[in-house]
Amino acid sequence: MTESIDENVLPWYRQFWFWFVFGPLIFIIILCGFTVSIALNNADDVIIDNYYKEGRMINQTLDQDKRAKALGLSAELRFDLESGEVILRFPHIPDDASLIPEQLLLFMSHPVKASRDQPIQLRAMGAGQYHGELAIRPEYAWYLTLYPVVELAQRNQADWSLSGEINFSKGESTLLQPRVN
Repeated sequence: MTESIDENVLPWYRQFWFWFVFGPLIFIIILCGFTVSIALNNADDVIIDNYYKEGRMINQTLDQDKRAKALGLSAELRFDLESGEVILRFPHIPDDASLIPEQLLLFMSHPVKASRDQPIQLRAMGAGQYHGELAIRPEYAWYLTLYPVVELAQRNQADWSLSGEINFSKGESTLLQPRVN
């Protein structure tokens, strides 16, 4: 007397207990993959690779700021976000007009994404007034540095520099000054 029990055995991928145990684990692995890819693609650009080089540049920048303070330089900067215009005005022009060249470089540095940084060429419109064009429309906060050079690679050789910050959600104008007291 043998009784045969005829069960329909389903394959492993159609079993309830397999999906009950391994389903959440598979979901977590997929979710971790997405999280890691998002973290790697959107990493902040705040890490400096060469501290020695950055330290030398800070000392050089301080010398440029001291020179600007000795010359009594400051500048009023206004952005027109609708037209993309940048207008710079020196309230007090130094006695030696050669210190203020025909072209200036305004470097707009994004606080988080270096890929959004933009140099803006400013051309003289008149005595102590300059005009330039924005490449992209800025939003929120930016760091600003003004150099009396034409290209960004020449900023280390600049005689002076002026710095400032602007938050475009609060206004469209700011004052650039030397960073030293």
